[in-house]
Amino acid sequence: MSEIDVNQLLDQMRAMAATAQAGGKPAPAADKQGADFAALLAQSINQVNEQKKAAGAMANAFAKGDPNVDLTDVMVQLQKASVSFQAMTQVRNKLVEAYQQVMNMSM
Repeated sequence: MSEIDVNQLLDQMRAMAATAQAGGKPAPAADKQGADFAALLAQSINQVNEQKKAAGAMANAFAKGDPNVDLTDVMVQLQKASVSFQAMTQVRNKLVEAYQQVMNMSM
């Protein structure tokens, strides 16, 4: 699983905060190296989905008696998929919370 570029995400969050403080006028972007936040989020969701599919396929192979698949590998892969999904759920919850806070701000 590839890691999300934390610095890129922080830069985008700072730019959004600067936009909010400037009264909605977009702040000049200091560095537009990578994808926007929506693309980064979609990529993360796709990675979690692929991990879940891989874990399911490995579990099915073990259940069918494939001698190349070890139980410990199956369990580790299932746990990785579970942790990834839980992390994605927490990110979603924080985004919803942030959205609700922004919507409750008085203008």
